[in-house]
Amino acid sequence: MSETAERIHVTRSRAKPGGAAASAEGTVPFRRARKPPWLKVPAPGGPNYRRLKEKIGSDNLHTVCEEANCPNVGECWERGTATFMILGDVCTRRCGFCSVQTGKPTWNDPLEPLRVANQVKAMGLRHAVVTSVDRDDLPDYGAGAFVGVIRSIRMLAPDCKVEILTPDFRGQEMPLAKVIHERPDVFNHNVETVPRLYPIARRGSKFLRSARVLKMAKEMGGEEVVTKSGLMVGLGESFEEMVETFGLLREHHVQVLTVGQYLRPTENHLPVVRYWHPDEFAALEKAAYDLGFESVAAGPLVRSSYHADQNLPEGRRAEQLLAS
Repeated sequence: MSETAERIHVTRSRAKPGGAAASAEGTVPFRRARKPPWLKVPAPGGPNYRRLKEKIGSDNLHTVCEEANCPNVGECWERGTATFMILGDVCTRRCGFCSVQTGKPTWNDPLEPLRVANQVKAMGLRHAVVTSVDRDDLPDYGAGAFVGVIRSIRMLAPDCKVEILTPDFRGQEMPLAKVIHERPDVFNHNVETVPRLYPIARRGSKFLRSARVLKMAKEMGGEEVVTKSGLMVGLGESFEEMVETFGLLREHHVQVLTVGQYLRPTENHLPVVRYWHPDEFAALEKAAYDLGFESVAAGPLVRSSYHADQNLPEGRRAEQLLAS
């Protein structure tokens, strides 16, 4: 019998994130395939990168750039930009693609919002991105921490735009309403993949629940809040499925879209089914614009917060340039 026919679902320890098809012995073959040339980037190590790494570490802050092994960390940190990750570095869910560790979180720091805002001010950011792990263990799923960060940045760096990349808050309206009440400039919640692949890639999450969160955010925030979402390719989706998913996001009032290539972090994570060519990303971007998205970034190395300040709708970008 072929290896494909013998695919067995194995529930992994919470200490080991991700998941994939396993053999009868419970092992996952990991073959580090040669990446195509368009995915190769220089190793980080410039002076600004080293300075920010030391500063962020000394302030006991976390960045998704490091926790998620982002391939753009060197470029972004050299530009003096970073995406802060609040509420610790342990997630209560275990998505099959994500390198953030899974387990029972213990992080509880009421001063974290102020420390993040101080770092934003010190870096002189014009556009700060703040995300978090899933905190299903908290009564408000972490919404209060986002409120604290937005307020702190508004107080210490009032000229800085604030983009938040949140979990789904289990689809609950009250935690979401608390966050939107603070009027972040951009509300981002990534659906990550097409609906068909959710049982494999996003265990514990539901596509329509995430889509409803985005729709509610727009309805609550109106014209003051830009809605944004992102997806990956490389998990086995088709071009047609991607475009269909784009359409569902537009139906749920999403304005900004990002699409990038999935890169397998470790052997415990889902394998890359294939690497999409840059021309295919260009076709995805065109299809998204045809559906009415106001801003689209699609490319092999695109990540949700990559050049986030440049991915605002045209009107918001103009406002930012005039304010600088």
